[in-house]
Amino acid sequence: MFRDKPADMPSKDLVWKKFINNGKIESQIILPEIADSWVRCSQVGLNPDDGRAQNVLEHADVCRLLEKNQEIINIAKPFMANIYEFFRNSGFIVVLADVNGYVMECFGDRDSLTSAKKLHFVRGASWRECDVGTNAIAIGLATGKPVQVSGAEHYCAKHHWWTCSAAPIYGADGQIVAFLDLSGPAQAAYSHTLGMVAAAANAISMQIGIQQKNYELSLMNKHLSSIFNTMSDGVILFDRLGLVKEYNPIAKKLLGQSGDMLCGASVQTIFKGNNQLIQKLLNGKETHSEIEFQTVFDSGPNRCVISGESIVDKQGCINGGVIILRPAEKVHSLINRLSGHYTTFQFKSILGNSIAILEAVRQASAAAVTASNVILQGESGTGKEMFAQAIHNKSARCSGPFIALNCGAIPRELVGSELFGYEDGAFTGAKRGGRPGNFELASGGTLFLDEIGDMPLEQQVALLRVLQEKKVARIGSNKVIPVDVRIICATNKDLNKLVENGTFRQDLYYRLNVFKIEIPPLRQRRDDIELLFRSFVNQIASEQGHEYTINASVVDLINRYNWPGNVRELHNVAERACNMAENGVISILCLPPELCCSRNTGNPAIAGNKEIKRGILEQEIEEIRALLESERGNISRVAGILGIARSTLYRKIRKHSIN
Repeated sequence: MFRDKPADMPSKDLVWKKFINNGKIESQIILPEIADSWVRCSQVGLNPDDGRAQNVLEHADVCRLLEKNQEIINIAKPFMANIYEFFRNSGFIVVLADVNGYVMECFGDRDSLTSAKKLHFVRGASWRECDVGTNAIAIGLATGKPVQVSGAEHYCAKHHWWTCSAAPIYGADGQIVAFLDLSGPAQAAYSHTLGMVAAAANAISMQIGIQQKNYELSLMNKHLSSIFNTMSDGVILFDRLGLVKEYNPIAKKLLGQSGDMLCGASVQTIFKGNNQLIQKLLNGKETHSEIEFQTVFDSGPNRCVISGESIVDKQGCINGGVIILRPAEKVHSLINRLSGHYTTFQFKSILGNSIAILEAVRQASAAAVTASNVILQGESGTGKEMFAQAIHNKSARCSGPFIALNCGAIPRELVGSELFGYEDGAFTGAKRGGRPGNFELASGGTLFLDEIGDMPLEQQVALLRVLQEKKVARIGSNKVIPVDVRIICATNKDLNKLVENGTFRQDLYYRLNVFKIEIPPLRQRRDDIELLFRSFVNQIASEQGHEYTINASVVDLINRYNWPGNVRELHNVAERACNMAENGVISILCLPPELCCSRNTGNPAIAGNKEIKRGILEQEIEEIRALLESERGNISRVAGILGIARSTLYRKIRKHSIN
C-alpha cells in the first residue's frame, strides 16, 4: 500500500540519521518525550533498521489476553468501528492495546492490515518500546498521555512510513486499562487525528465507568432484593394510587393472602380499620410507627405492629409509600429484652443445705417442668422471686419473657391497665396509641404476680376470666387477644384467711393453687446462715476487688440473730460489714447495733440507745479479752485481727481496764 517514500520533513529525517550515527540529538524540533524514547531504544541496543515485532504471544496466550480484557474490548469495539468508518479506504487502522502494550483488536482495510502484518502489527504482538522502538503506544505507556508519532520520529526506519496517534483508556478506578491507537500513512498525518483518538478514548473511559456503575447498581439491587425477600419483617410497597406494587413473603404470610390477591390490591382494602393511617401516607409526608393491626384468619386472629412512610420524588410530590409489618410477639419480645425483663437465677443459685430449703427446691423443680400455675408462700425477703425465676428458667418457656408485677406497689386503679393494657383514649392520661399489658408482653413466657394478696377484688374477676379463657381484651377495646401465659404468684399472706375474710376470691385461689410451695424463713434454716453470709461477702469482695476475713465472734453473732428480714436482711448486713471493715477484717464493730442486742435472747431486740450501746460494748470487751489471751498479749497481732490501729487498741484497753 505504501509503495513510495513519503515527503517527510527532511530536518527530522536528518536529525534521526545523525542520532543513529553518533547518538546525539542536535535539533530542538524533536519533542522531549520522543527524544527520550530514542535514547532508551539506543541504550537497549534496538536495531533501527528493523521494526518488526519480535515478541508475539502464542495462540493460547492470546486467548487468555482477550478473555481477561473481554469487557474492555466489548465496550471499545463500537467506538473503534465508528472511527474506522470515518477513515475507511484511507489506509488507516484502528488498534486497541492492553495496559502492557499487547495488541488486542484491529479494525482496517484489507491492504492496511496486510501492510501492518508485515511488521507483525497483529493480535498478540507487543508494541512496547523495548520490542519495536519509538511509537505512540510505547510513549503512551511511558507518559500516560495522548501522543502522536509521525514518520522519522519513529526510532525504526520501517516505521517512517507510518503515523500513529494513541491515547490512554481509563477504568472506573481512574487507572489506565488500555490504549486506543490510530495508525496510517505518514503523509496523512494531521494534528486533529490525535484529538479524535483522545476524544474516542475518553468516551470509552466514560462508558467503562457507566458500565461499572450499572454493575454496582445491579449488585446493590440484588442485595436489596435478597434483604427484601429474607428479612423477618413484612414489607409492602405501594404506588401513588395506593396500589400494591411489591411485597415480600413475610408480608404475604402475615396478611394471610395469596400473591395474586396482594399484587395490585389497594392498601386501603388490605388494612381495613386503619384507613386514616393509609390516607395520611397517601396525602402527607408524615412517618407513622408502631400502630397495631389485627387480621383474622380461619385459624384465628393475627396481630401485627405496622409502620409506614411516604416516598417523595425530587419535586416533593408523593409517589407512593412503604409499609413495614412486624409480628406483635416479636416486638413484645424485643421490648422485654431491652427493658430488662429477663431472668438470671437458676436453682443452683439458691444456696443452702438445710432440709427446709432443699424440700422447697425439690417441689419447685417438680413444678418447673409442668405448665401448671404456682403459688410461692413466704415471708418478705425469703427469695420468692429468685424461686420464680428459677422455675421459669427450668421450664419449657425459658426462652420466652419473664414479666414481674408487684400488685401491692401499684395504685389499685392502675392494676387493670398494667395487667391488660389499654387502647388509645381509653381514659384520661392514657398514652397515645395505647399500650400492651403485661399479659401480652408475657405471652409465650411467665407472668410473675408478686404480692397477689393485695390485688383489688374487681381485678381478681378479670384475672380469673383471662386464666379461664386464655384471652385478654385491653381497656377501652372489644378486640380479644389470645395469650399463652404461665402464672407464678407470690405472697407473704395466708391466702386461705383472705378467702375466709372475703378479700380474695375463692375461685381464683383454686385456679392458682395447683402447686403451693412454702419458702422457709431464715430462722428455720440456721445451718445455712453462715454459708449465705460468706457467699455474700465473697461476692461483694469480688465486685470490689478486695479480700475479707470474718472474725469468729461475727459468725457466732449472726447465727444467734433471729433475722426478721430473712435473706434480704442478711445480704444487707454483709454489704454493710464489708464497707465498714478496716484492713479487710470484718469484726463485730462492722455489724449493725440491733444484732448485738439480741445475741442471748434469740429474738430481735427493741431497745433504747443506751441498751444498744451497752450490748456492743460488752461484746467488744469480751472479744478483745479473748484475743489478748489467745495471742498471749501480742498487741500488734490483736490489732491486726480486729482491723484497728495499735494506738486505738491501747486506748480501748485503758478505757475498759482490760488486763
